[in-house]
Amino acid sequence: MRGIYTPVTKIRRQVFTEVARLAYEGGDYASRIEHIPYKIIPGEIPTYRDSIFKERAIVGERLRLAMGLSLRRIDEHAPLSEGINESAVAEKYYEPPLINVITFACNACPETSVFVTNNCQGCLAHPCTAVCPVKATSIVNGRSVIDKDKCLKCGRCADVCPYSAIVKRKRPCAAACGMDAISSDNLGRAKIDYDKCVSCGQCLVSCPFGAIADKSQIFQLIHAIKSGQEVIAEIAPAFVGQFGPSATPEKMKEALRKLGFSKVYETAVGADLCTIEEAEDFVKKVPDEQPFMGTSCCPAWSVMAKKLFPEYAHCISMAMTPMVLTARWIKKDNPDAKIVFIGPCAAKKLEASRRSVRSDVDFVITFEELMGMFVAKGIEFDQLEVEDPLQDASTVGRNFAVGGGVAAAVVDCIKQKYPDREVLTEAAAGLRDCRKMLTLAKAGKRNGYLLEGMACPGGCVAGAGTLLPIVRATASVKGFAKEAPIGHAADSQYADQLHLLE
Repeated sequence: MRGIYTPVTKIRRQVFTEVARLAYEGGDYASRIEHIPYKIIPGEIPTYRDSIFKERAIVGERLRLAMGLSLRRIDEHAPLSEGINESAVAEKYYEPPLINVITFACNACPETSVFVTNNCQGCLAHPCTAVCPVKATSIVNGRSVIDKDKCLKCGRCADVCPYSAIVKRKRPCAAACGMDAISSDNLGRAKIDYDKCVSCGQCLVSCPFGAIADKSQIFQLIHAIKSGQEVIAEIAPAFVGQFGPSATPEKMKEALRKLGFSKVYETAVGADLCTIEEAEDFVKKVPDEQPFMGTSCCPAWSVMAKKLFPEYAHCISMAMTPMVLTARWIKKDNPDAKIVFIGPCAAKKLEASRRSVRSDVDFVITFEELMGMFVAKGIEFDQLEVEDPLQDASTVGRNFAVGGGVAAAVVDCIKQKYPDREVLTEAAAGLRDCRKMLTLAKAGKRNGYLLEGMACPGGCVAGAGTLLPIVRATASVKGFAKEAPIGHAADSQYADQLHLLE
Protein backbone atom coordinates (compact mmCIF):
# COMPACT_ATOMS: atom_id res chain seq x y z
CA MET A 1 0.00 0.00 0.00
CA ARG A 2 3.08 2.24 -0.03
CA GLY A 3 2.44 5.45 -1.92
CA ILE A 4 -1.35 4.97 -1.99
CA TYR A 5 -3.21 7.63 -0.03
CA THR A 6 -5.69 5.62 2.04
CA PRO A 7 -7.78 6.50 5.12
CA VAL A 8 -5.08 4.81 7.22
CA THR A 9 -2.46 7.11 5.66
CA LYS A 10 -4.66 10.15 6.24
CA ILE A 11 -5.17 9.43 9.94
CA ARG A 12 -1.51 8.60 10.52
CA ARG A 13 -0.41 11.91 8.98
CA GLN A 14 -3.08 13.88 10.83
CA VAL A 15 -1.80 12.43 14.11
CA PHE A 16 1.81 13.44 13.40
CA THR A 17 0.69 16.92 12.33
CA GLU A 18 -1.41 17.47 15.44
CA VAL A 19 1.31 16.21 17.79
CA ALA A 20 3.81 18.53 16.09
CA ARG A 21 1.35 21.43 16.33
CA LEU A 22 0.75 20.66 19.99
CA ALA A 23 4.48 20.81 20.69
CA TYR A 24 5.00 24.01 18.70
CA GLU A 25 2.11 25.85 20.34
CA GLY A 26 2.68 24.61 23.90
CA GLY A 27 0.16 25.34 26.61
CA ASP A 28 -1.69 22.90 28.82
CA TYR A 29 -0.89 19.63 27.08
CA ALA A 30 -3.09 17.53 29.37
CA SER A 31 -6.27 19.38 28.43
CA ARG A 32 -5.37 20.11 24.81
CA ILE A 33 -4.67 16.50 23.85
CA GLU A 34 -8.18 15.47 24.92
CA HIS A 35 -9.64 17.61 22.10
CA ILE A 36 -7.46 16.28 19.27
CA PRO A 37 -9.39 13.02 18.62
CA TYR A 38 -12.52 15.15 18.09
CA LYS A 39 -10.62 17.35 15.64
CA ILE A 40 -9.38 14.37 13.61
CA ILE A 41 -12.69 12.47 13.88
CA PRO A 42 -15.42 15.17 13.90
CA GLY A 43 -19.20 14.81 14.02
CA GLU A 44 -21.43 12.00 15.22
CA ILE A 45 -21.42 9.50 12.35
CA PRO A 46 -18.55 6.98 12.11
CA THR A 47 -16.59 7.04 8.87
CA TYR A 48 -14.24 4.08 9.12
CA ARG A 49 -15.58 1.68 11.76
CA ASP A 50 -18.81 0.72 13.47
CA SER A 51 -18.51 3.34 16.20
CA ILE A 52 -17.24 6.91 16.26
CA PHE A 53 -16.19 6.39 19.87
CA LYS A 54 -13.95 3.52 18.79
CA GLU A 55 -12.49 5.66 15.98
CA ARG A 56 -11.61 8.39 18.47
CA ALA A 57 -10.21 5.89 20.97
CA ILE A 58 -7.86 4.49 18.31
CA VAL A 59 -6.74 8.01 17.36
CA GLY A 60 -6.10 8.64 21.06
CA GLU A 61 -3.76 5.66 21.28
CA ARG A 62 -1.98 6.77 18.12
CA LEU A 63 -1.47 10.21 19.67
CA ARG A 64 0.13 8.62 22.71
CA LEU A 65 2.47 6.51 20.59
CA ALA A 66 3.43 9.59 18.56
CA MET A 67 4.59 11.18 21.83
CA GLY A 68 6.65 8.15 22.81
CA LEU A 69 4.10 7.09 25.43
CA SER A 70 2.82 3.57 25.97
CA LEU A 71 -0.62 2.27 25.08
CA ARG A 72 -3.16 2.33 27.89
CA ARG A 73 -4.55 -0.90 29.32
CA ILE A 74 -8.03 -1.59 28.02
CA ASP A 75 -9.24 -3.03 31.32
CA GLU A 76 -8.14 -0.08 33.48
CA HIS A 77 -9.16 3.58 33.42
CA ALA A 78 -6.46 6.07 32.50
CA PRO A 79 -6.79 9.53 30.97
CA LEU A 80 -5.49 10.07 27.45
CA SER A 81 -3.03 12.57 28.89
CA GLU A 82 -1.45 10.13 31.37
CA GLY A 83 2.32 10.72 31.32
CA ILE A 84 2.16 13.56 28.80
CA ASN A 85 3.88 16.15 30.99
CA GLU A 86 6.75 13.74 31.68
CA SER A 87 7.17 13.26 27.91
CA ALA A 88 7.30 17.01 27.18
CA VAL A 89 11.09 17.18 27.44
CA ALA A 90 13.90 18.34 25.18
CA GLU A 91 15.54 14.93 25.00
CA LYS A 92 14.67 11.45 23.79
CA TYR A 93 11.73 9.94 25.64
CA TYR A 94 10.98 6.31 25.00
CA GLU A 95 8.91 3.66 26.71
CA PRO A 96 9.49 0.26 25.02
CA PRO A 97 8.41 -1.51 22.89
CA LEU A 98 8.87 0.44 19.67
CA ILE A 99 6.30 -1.42 17.54
CA ASN A 100 2.85 -1.73 19.09
CA VAL A 101 -0.47 -3.40 18.29
CA ILE A 102 -3.53 -1.32 19.18
CA THR A 103 -5.56 -4.42 20.01
CA PHE A 104 -9.06 -2.96 19.67
CA ALA A 105 -8.11 -1.61 16.23
CA CYS A 106 -7.06 -5.08 15.06
CA ASN A 107 -9.52 -6.93 12.81
CA ALA A 108 -8.42 -10.29 14.26
CA CYS A 109 -7.69 -11.49 10.75
CA PRO A 110 -7.46 -15.29 10.51
CA GLU A 111 -4.02 -16.79 10.43
CA THR A 112 -2.87 -18.67 7.34
CA SER A 113 -5.73 -20.38 5.56
CA VAL A 114 -6.24 -22.14 2.23
CA PHE A 115 -9.71 -22.15 0.70
CA VAL A 116 -11.51 -22.78 -2.59
CA THR A 117 -13.33 -19.86 -4.24
CA ASN A 118 -16.23 -19.85 -6.70
CA ASN A 119 -13.71 -19.71 -9.54
CA CYS A 120 -13.31 -23.50 -9.35
CA GLN A 121 -14.31 -24.99 -12.71
CA GLY A 122 -14.20 -28.63 -11.64
CA CYS A 123 -11.61 -29.31 -14.33
CA LEU A 124 -10.72 -32.81 -15.49
CA ALA A 125 -7.05 -32.49 -14.57
CA HIS A 126 -7.68 -31.26 -10.98
CA PRO A 127 -3.95 -30.91 -10.25
CA CYS A 128 -4.86 -29.63 -6.79
CA THR A 129 -5.56 -33.19 -5.67
CA ALA A 130 -2.41 -34.55 -7.28
CA VAL A 131 0.02 -32.25 -5.48
CA CYS A 132 -1.48 -32.32 -2.00
CA PRO A 133 1.03 -34.19 0.21
CA VAL A 134 -1.60 -35.28 2.78
CA LYS A 135 -4.58 -35.87 0.45
CA ALA A 136 -6.52 -33.01 2.04
CA THR A 137 -7.86 -31.91 -1.35
CA SER A 138 -10.53 -33.92 -3.15
CA ILE A 139 -13.25 -33.49 -5.76
CA VAL A 140 -16.82 -33.50 -4.46
CA ASN A 141 -19.76 -32.97 -6.82
CA GLY A 142 -17.34 -31.76 -9.47
CA ARG A 143 -15.64 -29.14 -7.32
CA SER A 144 -12.45 -29.00 -5.28
CA VAL A 145 -12.93 -29.35 -1.52
CA ILE A 146 -10.26 -28.96 1.18
CA ASP A 147 -10.41 -30.95 4.42
CA LYS A 148 -9.38 -28.32 6.98
CA ASP A 149 -8.43 -30.96 9.55
CA LYS A 150 -5.86 -32.50 7.21
CA CYS A 151 -4.64 -29.35 5.42
CA LEU A 152 -1.03 -28.33 6.12
CA LYS A 153 -1.61 -24.89 4.58
CA CYS A 154 1.39 -25.41 2.32
CA GLY A 155 -0.39 -23.76 -0.61
CA ARG A 156 0.72 -26.24 -3.26
CA CYS A 157 -2.83 -26.64 -4.50
CA ALA A 158 -3.13 -22.86 -4.91
CA ASP A 159 0.12 -22.77 -6.87
CA VAL A 160 -1.03 -25.29 -9.48
CA CYS A 161 -4.68 -24.32 -9.97
CA PRO A 162 -5.03 -23.13 -13.59
CA TYR A 163 -7.96 -20.85 -12.67
CA SER A 164 -6.43 -19.35 -9.51
CA ALA A 165 -9.51 -20.73 -7.78
CA ILE A 166 -7.65 -21.75 -4.62
CA VAL A 167 -6.30 -19.00 -2.41
CA LYS A 168 -3.68 -19.12 0.30
CA ARG A 169 -4.24 -16.17 2.58
CA LYS A 170 -2.12 -14.88 5.44
CA ARG A 171 -2.95 -11.97 7.67
CA PRO A 172 -1.16 -9.00 6.04
CA CYS A 173 1.00 -8.11 9.04
CA ALA A 174 2.26 -11.68 9.43
CA ALA A 175 2.88 -12.01 5.70
CA ALA A 176 5.04 -8.88 5.84
CA CYS A 177 7.03 -10.07 8.85
CA GLY A 178 10.21 -11.81 7.75
CA MET A 179 10.91 -12.93 11.32
CA ASP A 180 7.64 -14.81 11.88
CA ALA A 181 7.21 -12.68 14.98
CA ILE A 182 3.44 -12.18 14.67
CA SER A 183 0.90 -14.66 16.01
CA SER A 184 -2.54 -14.32 17.62
CA ASP A 185 -3.65 -13.70 21.18
CA ASN A 186 -6.58 -15.55 22.79
CA LEU A 187 -9.03 -13.27 20.96
CA GLY A 188 -7.42 -13.76 17.56
CA ARG A 189 -5.78 -10.34 17.50
CA ALA A 190 -2.23 -9.79 16.26
CA LYS A 191 0.45 -10.33 18.88
CA ILE A 192 4.15 -9.52 18.47
CA ASP A 193 6.87 -11.76 19.86
CA TYR A 194 9.46 -9.15 20.81
CA ASP A 195 12.17 -11.77 21.21
CA LYS A 196 11.89 -12.31 17.44
CA CYS A 197 10.97 -8.79 16.28
CA VAL A 198 13.75 -6.65 14.78
CA SER A 199 11.56 -3.52 14.45
CA CYS A 200 11.78 -3.29 10.67
CA GLY A 201 8.26 -1.82 10.68
CA GLN A 202 6.95 -3.70 7.66
CA CYS A 203 3.95 -4.91 9.67
CA LEU A 204 2.83 -1.39 10.49
CA VAL A 205 2.74 -0.35 6.82
CA SER A 206 1.02 -3.58 5.81
CA CYS A 207 -1.93 -3.59 8.23
CA PRO A 208 -5.03 -2.41 6.29
CA PHE A 209 -6.73 -1.51 9.58
CA GLY A 210 -3.95 0.73 10.88
CA ALA A 211 -3.76 -1.36 14.04
CA ILE A 212 0.05 -1.37 14.31
CA ALA A 213 2.13 1.73 14.98
CA ASP A 214 5.57 2.68 16.19
CA LYS A 215 6.56 5.33 18.70
CA SER A 216 7.75 8.75 17.53
CA GLN A 217 10.17 11.34 18.88
CA ILE A 218 8.82 14.45 17.15
CA PHE A 219 7.22 15.79 20.35
CA GLN A 220 10.56 15.81 22.18
CA LEU A 221 12.51 16.96 19.13
CA ILE A 222 10.36 20.08 18.80
CA HIS A 223 10.89 20.81 22.49
CA ALA A 224 14.65 20.58 21.92
CA ILE A 225 14.41 23.05 19.02
CA LYS A 226 12.22 25.41 21.08
CA SER A 227 14.63 25.25 24.02
CA GLY A 228 17.25 27.14 22.05
CA GLN A 229 19.73 24.27 21.85
CA GLU A 230 21.60 23.85 18.59
CA VAL A 231 19.91 21.05 16.68
CA ILE A 232 21.52 19.67 13.51
CA ALA A 233 19.88 17.38 10.97
CA GLU A 234 21.38 14.58 8.95
CA ILE A 235 19.03 13.38 6.24
CA ALA A 236 19.13 9.98 4.56
CA PRO A 237 19.41 9.88 0.74
CA ALA A 238 16.00 8.20 0.39
CA PHE A 239 14.38 11.60 1.11
CA VAL A 240 14.36 12.58 -2.56
CA GLY A 241 10.85 12.85 -3.96
CA GLN A 242 9.19 11.96 -0.65
CA PHE A 243 7.63 15.37 -0.03
CA GLY A 244 6.10 16.14 -3.42
CA PRO A 245 7.32 17.61 -6.72
CA SER A 246 8.03 21.05 -5.23
CA ALA A 247 10.24 19.57 -2.51
CA THR A 248 13.40 19.38 -4.59
CA PRO A 249 16.69 18.31 -3.00
CA GLU A 250 17.93 21.86 -3.48
CA LYS A 251 15.15 23.20 -1.22
CA MET A 252 15.46 20.65 1.56
CA LYS A 253 18.12 22.55 3.50
CA GLU A 254 16.05 25.71 3.58
CA ALA A 255 12.90 23.82 4.57
CA LEU A 256 14.68 22.17 7.50
CA ARG A 257 16.21 25.47 8.59
CA LYS A 258 12.72 26.96 8.75
CA LEU A 259 11.82 24.20 11.19
CA GLY A 260 14.69 25.35 13.41
CA PHE A 261 17.61 23.11 12.43
CA SER A 262 20.84 25.10 12.47
CA LYS A 263 22.64 22.95 9.90
CA VAL A 264 21.73 20.14 7.51
CA TYR A 265 24.02 17.37 6.23
CA GLU A 266 23.66 14.34 3.97
CA THR A 267 23.82 10.96 5.69
CA ALA A 268 25.32 9.85 2.39
CA VAL A 269 28.58 11.36 3.67
CA GLY A 270 28.57 8.62 6.28
CA ALA A 271 27.66 6.14 3.55
CA ASP A 272 30.87 7.09 1.73
CA LEU A 273 32.90 6.55 4.89
CA CYS A 274 31.10 3.26 5.60
CA THR A 275 31.90 2.15 2.05
CA ILE A 276 35.61 2.81 2.54
CA GLU A 277 35.67 0.95 5.85
CA GLU A 278 33.74 -2.06 4.57
CA ALA A 279 35.90 -2.26 1.44
CA GLU A 280 39.05 -2.43 3.56
CA ASP A 281 37.49 -4.98 5.92
CA PHE A 282 36.40 -7.21 3.04
CA VAL A 283 39.83 -7.20 1.40
CA LYS A 284 41.52 -7.91 4.73
CA LYS A 285 39.17 -10.54 6.15
CA VAL A 286 37.58 -12.49 3.27
CA PRO A 287 38.38 -15.35 2.93
CA ASP A 288 41.40 -15.49 5.27
CA GLU A 289 39.58 -14.64 8.50
CA GLN A 290 35.94 -15.29 7.62
CA PRO A 291 34.13 -17.06 4.76
CA PHE A 292 31.99 -14.07 3.69
CA MET A 293 31.06 -10.57 4.85
CA GLY A 294 27.62 -9.06 5.31
CA THR A 295 27.04 -5.32 5.09
CA SER A 296 26.26 -3.35 8.24
CA CYS A 297 24.07 -0.40 7.26
CA CYS A 298 20.59 -1.93 7.81
CA PRO A 299 20.06 -2.49 11.57
CA ALA A 300 17.07 -4.81 11.13
CA TRP A 301 19.09 -7.06 8.80
CA SER A 302 22.15 -7.16 11.06
CA VAL A 303 20.07 -7.88 14.19
CA MET A 304 18.19 -10.61 12.31
CA ALA A 305 21.47 -12.19 11.20
CA LYS A 306 22.83 -12.20 14.74
CA LYS A 307 19.59 -13.58 16.20
CA LEU A 308 19.08 -16.41 13.72
CA PHE A 309 22.67 -17.16 12.69
CA PRO A 310 24.71 -16.38 15.84
CA GLU A 311 27.62 -18.56 14.74
CA TYR A 312 28.10 -16.18 11.80
CA ALA A 313 27.60 -12.93 13.70
CA HIS A 314 31.30 -12.15 13.23
CA CYS A 315 30.73 -12.22 9.47
CA ILE A 316 28.48 -9.15 9.58
CA SER A 317 30.60 -6.06 9.12
CA MET A 318 31.52 -4.19 12.28
CA ALA A 319 31.72 -0.93 10.35
CA MET A 320 29.61 1.85 11.84
CA THR A 321 26.46 2.58 9.89
CA PRO A 322 26.12 5.74 7.76
CA MET A 323 23.82 7.26 10.39
CA VAL A 324 26.39 6.80 13.15
CA LEU A 325 29.39 7.82 11.06
CA THR A 326 27.63 11.00 9.93
CA ALA A 327 26.62 11.86 13.49
CA ARG A 328 30.18 11.40 14.75
CA TRP A 329 31.51 13.48 11.86
CA ILE A 330 29.07 16.28 12.75
CA LYS A 331 29.80 16.04 16.49
CA LYS A 332 33.51 16.45 15.84
CA ASP A 333 32.98 20.12 15.01
CA ASN A 334 29.70 20.59 16.91
CA PRO A 335 30.22 18.74 20.20
CA ASP A 336 27.34 20.42 22.06
CA ALA A 337 24.72 20.09 19.33
CA LYS A 338 21.80 17.68 19.29
CA ILE A 339 21.92 15.42 16.21
CA VAL A 340 18.73 14.29 14.47
CA PHE A 341 18.67 11.50 11.91
CA ILE A 342 15.84 11.90 9.40
CA GLY A 343 15.25 8.76 7.40
CA PRO A 344 12.89 6.09 6.13
CA CYS A 345 13.49 3.53 8.87
CA ALA A 346 11.76 2.51 12.10
CA ALA A 347 14.65 0.27 13.21
CA LYS A 348 17.04 3.25 13.29
CA LYS A 349 15.16 4.50 16.35
CA LEU A 350 16.47 1.52 18.29
CA GLU A 351 19.91 1.58 16.68
CA ALA A 352 20.42 5.14 17.93
CA SER A 353 19.73 3.94 21.49
CA ARG A 354 21.78 0.77 21.35
CA ARG A 355 24.23 0.64 24.25
CA SER A 356 26.80 -1.39 22.32
CA VAL A 357 27.46 1.55 20.00
CA ARG A 358 27.94 5.23 20.82
CA SER A 359 25.66 6.53 18.13
CA ASP A 360 25.90 10.29 18.88
CA VAL A 361 22.33 10.47 17.53
CA ASP A 362 19.93 12.23 19.87
CA PHE A 363 16.69 11.83 17.89
CA VAL A 364 15.45 9.72 14.99
CA ILE A 365 12.38 10.68 12.97
CA THR A 366 10.96 9.29 9.74
CA PHE A 367 10.02 11.14 6.57
CA GLU A 368 6.37 10.70 7.44
CA GLU A 369 6.91 12.27 10.86
CA LEU A 370 8.90 15.10 9.26
CA MET A 371 5.96 15.72 6.93
CA GLY A 372 3.81 16.28 10.02
CA MET A 373 6.27 18.94 11.19
CA PHE A 374 6.24 20.66 7.80
CA VAL A 375 2.43 20.77 7.77
CA ALA A 376 2.17 21.95 11.37
CA LYS A 377 4.66 24.74 10.69
CA GLY A 378 3.03 25.72 7.39
CA ILE A 379 6.13 25.10 5.26
CA GLU A 380 5.33 25.47 1.54
CA PHE A 381 8.14 24.18 -0.67
CA ASP A 382 7.02 26.15 -3.73
CA GLN A 383 7.63 29.35 -1.76
CA LEU A 384 11.18 28.49 -0.71
CA GLU A 385 14.33 29.91 -2.26
CA VAL A 386 17.36 27.78 -3.03
CA GLU A 387 20.41 29.06 -1.19
CA ASP A 388 22.77 26.23 -0.29
CA PRO A 389 22.11 22.85 -1.94
CA LEU A 390 23.39 19.54 -0.58
CA GLN A 391 26.79 18.91 -2.15
CA ASP A 392 28.80 16.69 0.19
CA ALA A 393 28.30 13.08 -0.89
CA SER A 394 29.18 10.81 -3.80
CA THR A 395 26.98 9.06 -6.33
CA VAL A 396 27.54 5.66 -4.74
CA GLY A 397 26.90 7.03 -1.24
CA ARG A 398 23.52 8.40 -2.27
CA ASN A 399 22.69 5.10 -3.96
CA PHE A 400 22.86 3.33 -0.56
CA ALA A 401 19.11 3.96 -0.43
CA VAL A 402 18.24 1.51 -3.20
CA GLY A 403 18.54 -2.26 -3.17
CA GLY A 404 21.98 -3.40 -4.31
CA GLY A 405 23.45 0.06 -3.82
CA VAL A 406 25.55 -0.78 -0.78
CA ALA A 407 27.24 -3.79 -2.37
CA ALA A 408 27.81 -1.81 -5.58
CA ALA A 409 29.46 1.00 -3.61
CA VAL A 410 31.80 -1.37 -1.75
CA VAL A 411 32.78 -3.19 -4.96
CA ASP A 412 33.41 0.17 -6.66
CA CYS A 413 35.69 1.20 -3.79
CA ILE A 414 37.59 -2.08 -3.89
CA LYS A 415 38.09 -1.72 -7.64
CA GLN A 416 39.45 1.79 -7.11
CA LYS A 417 42.11 0.58 -4.67
CA TYR A 418 42.58 -3.06 -5.70
CA PRO A 419 41.76 -3.27 -9.40
CA ASP A 420 42.77 -6.91 -9.68
CA ARG A 421 40.56 -8.11 -6.83
CA GLU A 422 37.42 -9.94 -7.95
CA VAL A 423 34.41 -9.57 -5.68
CA LEU A 424 31.36 -11.82 -5.77
CA THR A 425 28.18 -10.18 -4.45
CA GLU A 426 24.59 -11.00 -3.66
CA ALA A 427 21.90 -8.62 -2.47
CA ALA A 428 18.68 -9.58 -0.70
CA ALA A 429 15.84 -7.21 0.16
CA GLY A 430 13.14 -8.30 2.58
CA LEU A 431 14.01 -10.37 5.64
CA ARG A 432 12.68 -13.64 4.22
CA ASP A 433 15.05 -13.37 1.29
CA CYS A 434 17.83 -12.29 3.65
CA ARG A 435 17.28 -15.45 5.67
CA LYS A 436 17.47 -17.57 2.52
CA MET A 437 20.72 -15.85 1.54
CA LEU A 438 22.29 -16.52 4.94
CA THR A 439 21.08 -20.12 4.88
CA LEU A 440 23.00 -20.61 1.64
CA ALA A 441 26.02 -18.88 3.19
CA LYS A 442 25.80 -21.18 6.20
CA ALA A 443 25.84 -24.15 3.82
CA GLY A 444 29.10 -22.87 2.37
CA LYS A 445 27.57 -21.74 -0.93
CA ARG A 446 28.49 -18.07 -0.55
CA ASN A 447 32.11 -18.33 0.46
CA GLY A 448 34.10 -15.33 -0.71
CA TYR A 449 30.94 -13.23 -1.18
CA LEU A 450 29.99 -9.76 -0.09
CA LEU A 451 26.35 -10.08 1.04
CA GLU A 452 24.09 -7.04 1.15
CA GLY A 453 21.06 -7.38 3.39
CA MET A 454 18.12 -4.97 3.47
CA ALA A 455 15.05 -5.56 5.64
CA CYS A 456 12.71 -3.63 3.32
CA PRO A 457 11.83 -4.85 -0.19
CA GLY A 458 13.58 -2.49 -2.59
CA GLY A 459 15.94 -1.15 0.07
CA CYS A 460 15.63 1.97 2.23
CA VAL A 461 13.30 3.56 -0.33
CA ALA A 462 10.69 1.11 0.99
CA GLY A 463 11.22 1.82 4.67
CA ALA A 464 8.28 2.03 7.05
CA GLY A 465 8.56 5.81 7.28
CA THR A 466 8.46 6.57 3.54
CA LEU A 467 5.68 8.27 1.60
CA LEU A 468 6.35 7.42 -2.04
CA PRO A 469 5.74 4.30 -4.18
CA ILE A 470 8.91 2.24 -4.28
CA VAL A 471 9.47 2.46 -8.06
CA ARG A 472 9.14 6.25 -8.07
CA ALA A 473 11.31 6.60 -4.98
CA THR A 474 14.04 4.47 -6.56
CA ALA A 475 14.04 6.57 -9.73
CA SER A 476 14.19 9.79 -7.71
CA VAL A 477 17.16 8.64 -5.64
CA LYS A 478 19.08 7.44 -8.69
CA GLY A 479 18.50 10.79 -10.41
CA PHE A 480 19.77 12.64 -7.33
CA ALA A 481 22.78 10.33 -7.14
CA LYS A 482 23.81 11.21 -10.68
CA GLU A 483 23.97 14.87 -9.68
CA ALA A 484 26.53 14.23 -6.93
CA PRO A 485 29.75 16.25 -7.21
CA ILE A 486 31.87 13.08 -7.10
CA GLY A 487 31.26 9.55 -8.30
CA HIS A 488 33.27 7.37 -5.93
CA ALA A 489 33.31 7.04 -2.15
CA ALA A 490 37.10 6.80 -2.23
CA ASP A 491 37.19 10.36 -3.56
CA SER A 492 35.27 11.81 -0.61
CA GLN A 493 36.89 14.92 0.82
CA TYR A 494 36.19 13.50 4.27
CA ALA A 495 37.90 10.13 3.73
CA ASP A 496 40.97 11.17 5.70
CA GLN A 497 38.78 11.86 8.75
CA LEU A 498 37.55 8.29 9.08
CA HIS A 499 40.21 7.37 11.66
CA LEU A 500 39.08 10.30 13.85
CA LEU A 501 35.57 8.87 14.20
CA GLU A 502 36.46 5.61 15.97
